[in-house]
Amino acid sequence: MPYIRVTVSDPDLAPAHRYTLAGGLTDLAVSALGKSAARTTVHVNQVPADHFFIAGRPVLEATGAQVEVSITAGTNSAEEKAQFITGAYALLRETLGVLPPIAGVALYELHPESYGYNGVTQFDHYRRTPQPAEAVG
Repeated sequence: MPYIRVTVSDPDLAPAHRYTLAGGLTDLAVSALGKSAARTTVHVNQVPADHFFIAGRPVLEATGAQVEVSITAGTNSAEEKAQFITGAYALLRETLGVLPPIAGVALYELHPESYGYNGVTQFDHYRRTPQPAEAVG
């Protein structure tokens, strides 16, 4: 159940670009991280350019961007996370054009007892999900 927040320093970002980011990040969560599209949330946070800083200075010559993803700890390999980071950065470049020298992608791994949806922790969702026969014995 990833929660993805992408912050973009463009308050006038076209709806088509927002949809491209939301769809592309959802697709990456599914293809790279093996997550469910139906449980993936993407929040596009648009901020004025003079609210996005690198090295203490506003990013004015490019579109600043940062992607932050909350996932359940221990559910993805280093390779899967690297694939997501590479794909998310490529999506930002394709969608937003010129990026500053630092456009970040961060995956935050949250303990399953501290993270959930619909009022139920991930830990409890996992306990309620039937396990394959070979995993039981």
